[in-house]
Amino acid sequence: MTAENWQGINIKGGETNIHNPTINIGSSQRNSPPNIPNNLSRKGAVKFVGRDNELTDIHQKLQQSGKVAISAVAGMGGVGKTELATQYALRHEVDYPGGICWLNGRESDLAASIVQFYLLYIGQEIPDKLGGKLLNPQEQAQWCWQHWQPSEGLVLVVLDDVTNLENLQEVQPPGNRFRVLITTRLRNLSPNFVQEISLDVLPENKALELLTAFVGERRIQREETTAKELCEWLGYLPLGLELVGQYLAEDPDLSLAEMLERLKVQHLEDEALERRQPTLSAAQLGVKAAFELSWRELEEKTQLVGALLSLFAPGVIPWQLVESISELLNWAKADVTEARKQLYKRHLIQRLEDKNACYQIHPLIREFLKGKLAQIYHCTGREELRLDFKQAFAAAMVAKAKEIPQAITLEFIASVQDTIPHLQEVAENLIDALRDEDLAWVFIGLGRFYEGQGLYALAEPWRMQCLSVVKTRLGEEHPHVATSLNDLALLYNSQGKYASAEPLYLQALEMTKRLLGEEHPHVATSLNNLAYLYNSQGKYTEAEPLYLQALEMTKRLLGDEHPHVATSLSHLAYLYHSQGKYTEAEALHLQALALYKRLLGEEHPDVATSLNNLAYLYNSQGRYAEAEPLFLQALEMTKRLLGDEHPDVAGNLSHLAYLYHSQGKYTEAEPLHLQALALYKRLLGEEHPHVATSLNNLANLYKSQGRYSEAEPLYLQALALRKRLLGEEHPDVAGSLNDLAYLYDSQGRYSEAEPLYLQALALRKRLLGEEHPDVAGSLNDLAYLYDSQGRYSEAEPLYLQALALYKRLLGEEHPHVATSLNNLANLYKSQGRYSEAEPLYLQALALYKRLLGEEHPHVATSLNNLANLY
Repeated sequence: MTAENWQGINIKGGETNIHNPTINIGSSQRNSPPNIPNNLSRKGAVKFVGRDNELTDIHQKLQQSGKVAISAVAGMGGVGKTELATQYALRHEVDYPGGICWLNGRESDLAASIVQFYLLYIGQEIPDKLGGKLLNPQEQAQWCWQHWQPSEGLVLVVLDDVTNLENLQEVQPPGNRFRVLITTRLRNLSPNFVQEISLDVLPENKALELLTAFVGERRIQREETTAKELCEWLGYLPLGLELVGQYLAEDPDLSLAEMLERLKVQHLEDEALERRQPTLSAAQLGVKAAFELSWRELEEKTQLVGALLSLFAPGVIPWQLVESISELLNWAKADVTEARKQLYKRHLIQRLEDKNACYQIHPLIREFLKGKLAQIYHCTGREELRLDFKQAFAAAMVAKAKEIPQAITLEFIASVQDTIPHLQEVAENLIDALRDEDLAWVFIGLGRFYEGQGLYALAEPWRMQCLSVVKTRLGEEHPHVATSLNDLALLYNSQGKYASAEPLYLQALEMTKRLLGEEHPHVATSLNNLAYLYNSQGKYTEAEPLYLQALEMTKRLLGDEHPHVATSLSHLAYLYHSQGKYTEAEALHLQALALYKRLLGEEHPDVATSLNNLAYLYNSQGRYAEAEPLFLQALEMTKRLLGDEHPDVAGNLSHLAYLYHSQGKYTEAEPLHLQALALYKRLLGEEHPHVATSLNNLANLYKSQGRYSEAEPLYLQALALRKRLLGEEHPDVAGSLNDLAYLYDSQGRYSEAEPLYLQALALRKRLLGEEHPDVAGSLNDLAYLYDSQGRYSEAEPLYLQALALYKRLLGEEHPHVATSLNNLANLYKSQGRYSEAEPLYLQALALYKRLLGEEHPHVATSLNNLANLY
């Protein structure tokens, strides 16, 4: 029999004798009834695992009436095809009273094997000629089938490890009494001629059961987790499990953990995976030798493609990637296509039915192909190998990394997710194959992939590794080092880790100046990024000069008419908006919008963003009639340019909803908030910071409507999501705590609100520093809580702190200052301190009018408060 004679799915023998402590399997000639030809030479298995369905399937197919039934058990080397055929023959011997004939399918002369069987087991002479004509071997084989003894009853013919269908067709038995069972490594042997039964590796639980049969339950229980890892490393391949199981059985002092570590180091070269003694069958081979049989049948070009596949990470391999690499190696596409067919036909790769043109490689076959690559890698003087395999592989992955944008959708994620493990393979194991100019790109791609999903914790190690690798290869002083510092700082900024981000931004800025000079677009970008950080921290006086420097430098280097100038104007406008400098912000937003339109045309995503920014400013000023058409224009343009299913559309829906919320148009705001939330979930997944923000916005709306029971679970979801995605220490978490506290405050649940307000205040101070508008907001909200409880002596100093902080940070002329004055006046009124309350109400009213206009709701509220005082 062949290499698969006992491929690992059972412990053989009618009896098991243990000698020091090798398992020896008894073997004897079968005791068949007299005159029934049968050359099976093994007894039944003590343990046969995980193939009952296949045995039933074989029997059903072979018992079909009519013409000769031919079934083929097809699968990769080592999967247990021969053992399955053996088990079937042993279990169904009674169903074949005409005999069982087992033939080696690899024999080049099957006719001679049939004649030899007939002579040995039936014992009749075979004529050399008929009618005066000499019979060739094929005709003699047909004579044997026609004169088979006994003359009645079904006959089972097993052809083990068939490699050539033509040989079989020449000696195919006639008549429907013969049932042919084939084992083969070839897929789709002959769909019209043979019924195929595909045999895969064992499921995990059956693989563990098989290993247990060799090693014993006690050893498995002691190292159950390791046993499962061992089965996984062996790819649940029966032959591998059998060989390793036998090896462990022979050495009871060898732990499973030691065995696994050895295999990871030695791979297929470990002696545990080699057949060392013919205890069961001299014809059996080890794992490497079993795979070698299939390898030798491949054409040389197919072998090259097979070796190339070993560079891919375990898992799904999109064939398009293989074709991309083959182009870099100057391989003909037709040769690569033919190689794919050959590898698939011989079960060396597995096609995934649920994915288009995607394949997988068994872990042990991957190890085998790695060995072949090592041999090929040292070949020289061959045209097709001039460009190194690893360099081509790495270059193709870099090309894929460059395609990953900063903003990604679920659709894009789905299109690229099967490539990500192979990018990681390059980042972890093939750095040396990357060119200097491509070195950072693999890490940039991985960072963008995870950052775009809000998975900052997964992005961080790739950003850090990028910085480390670039420094090691290119030196401490290199533009790519500065870029890597900047990217890591941006990540920390997104995570709210401002203290970690700032020194990196400063390093990147100084290095860029040293390497590229003071006047360079990258310097302007670095200045802009640092300014954005300070803006996020409420350090407006530090942010403004940096924004101005970036703007002026961009103008000098790129000219006044450049999109980067428009972007810089937009950033500065956002700063002024945050400071309540609405007049200055408006002028800059209008300049940016006009510049974008001139340079990019009326229909461009940046124009839509600029319209949205201007509308948001008008919304803050209470200029709702001017804001609404701009929000609607931005929304419609974004839909036209990017399609209805895009994150920017969700953002625009959310902004429009906020406008209606601000106007008290709650019935119009709610469906927009719901649309935005649903769109974010569809495009970015349930676990994304934008989803948390959308949940929080919807909760704010419900709170404003007094729908507290609906608002609370949304606030709690948003808080939990932000903690999971952004960590406990993030400004957005502080915002969620504050919003939830405000809800409880509104419900009179003061004892629940107070600790949340205090947590939010402490968190904001830690993250943003004592001098930040959000800290002032927290002080104001906590004061309002104490005010509501009549705790006036505790409320007053907090109101005063908030007012002083707003004035210092935002200037005397800001809506938040007016709100703070109004709150303090309310407190004084509640205490009967009317003479102190009145000037504050008047200041607030005048300020609201100047900043927001006569027709703003805050003006109406302020007038009402003043009237109630009188």
